[in-house]
Amino acid sequence: MVGLKKNMGWLPEITSIISETRRHKKAGQVGILAFETAKTMSRLVSLYKSLSDEEITRLTKDVVKSQGVAFLNSRDEDFLLSLACAERLEDLDRAAAAVSRLGKKCIDSNLDRIDLVYTDLKLGILDFGRSEYGSRLTERKVQKMEKLVSATSSLHAALDALAEMEISERKVKQMKKGNMHMSNANFDHFNQKIEHQRKEVRNFKEISLWCKTFDEIVSMMTRIVIILYARICVVFKQYIPVRLSLSLPEMACFQEQKEVSLIEPIKQEILLHPGPILREPKPEILQSHSQKSDVFVNEYDVLGKDMEIVAKNNRVFHSAGPSTLGGSGLALRYANVILLAEKYLDSATSIGRHERESLYEMLTENLKALVRTKLRQNMKCKEDDALLADGWRGAMAEIMGWLAPMAHNTVKWQMERNVEKMKFDSKPGVLLLQTLHFSDKEKTEAAVAEVLVGLSCMYRFENRLYA
Repeated sequence: MVGLKKNMGWLPEITSIISETRRHKKAGQVGILAFETAKTMSRLVSLYKSLSDEEITRLTKDVVKSQGVAFLNSRDEDFLLSLACAERLEDLDRAAAAVSRLGKKCIDSNLDRIDLVYTDLKLGILDFGRSEYGSRLTERKVQKMEKLVSATSSLHAALDALAEMEISERKVKQMKKGNMHMSNANFDHFNQKIEHQRKEVRNFKEISLWCKTFDEIVSMMTRIVIILYARICVVFKQYIPVRLSLSLPEMACFQEQKEVSLIEPIKQEILLHPGPILREPKPEILQSHSQKSDVFVNEYDVLGKDMEIVAKNNRVFHSAGPSTLGGSGLALRYANVILLAEKYLDSATSIGRHERESLYEMLTENLKALVRTKLRQNMKCKEDDALLADGWRGAMAEIMGWLAPMAHNTVKWQMERNVEKMKFDSKPGVLLLQTLHFSDKEKTEAAVAEVLVGLSCMYRFENRLYA
């Protein structure tokens, strides 16, 4: 954006501009929007932590090379890292969009155009400024954000408790009116408790986002958004769709080019290679340049929207091909089957008929047929062979060692993106590549069938099939 200084000098000046503006107009406080703001802030902190050296090392050394991801998803580490890059960028896009909406409530006009700044940042028109990821200044800002999120979370819990107590207060008053001879001792004790709760709510409002101004909070989060984008560009390097510092003359050369999404090359890779991808060339990441401020077109982080809308607008989510569990809409269903099988495998009690029927009904028709075929083959063995039970248990433990973590991650990924729940968790989130979403359907069904047949045989040989 030509109107802004290329060296991002407008950000350091925000404080002085806000101070000058407040002399003429009172700054608006966050108030009831504190909880939605805290969710956005916790998402930024979570993303910040996920980009640490330790987390990036774990991603490149452990996650993409884990047995479940390699066998069911892909052994192509470049492809997996391109998925990770795309998802982290989408996470940042959503957080930046939420910050941009809050910016519309700011007094400072500079904070009212965060969407334009973020667009130009991604196009390479603007530099990143002086603040760096991991610097003392940045760490202090992140720690301050964590404290604000924690205080806002406590405020949310205190308000819930107060709401319940106020309902009880109304009931107590009605009881007191109906019985004038009742002792006042209990009523006085209850009044003391509710007054203490109201005082606690007031204290949490003072130290939380509730009493902060939009200008102060948006300024803080905008700086972190810029630092996070710079960090993503550093750690993922060749997977970023645009160059970091594209000059204005260079930018003019690209203005006539057709916009291309980062997700399209990834999607094409999955469509061209059904199942786990085994290939040598690196995926081509196409560049995207635009003069529009439309990086938030697919933003879905809006209060009241459910998981169906979340999934619908997630571009990485929809890049899964038809041969994958995600493309078939079976990832969460199979994850629940695996988790239930894990529970029964670790259980010291018998599995009753009702539990077995419930588990069987969770299977797809294709998986039911596969399980029946394998059962007919394995049940021909002698029922009194105790060694077979130990063999099946060992085999199940080995399979579940890499299959169960992916099922747990699948459920966790869904829970982390449930917009209806008020969550303030700032821990690094699970990536889609760690789930069953991109898993080959045929290979996953074979593994799940093996687990279910093994579970059935194991209980039969151990004489624990019936309750």
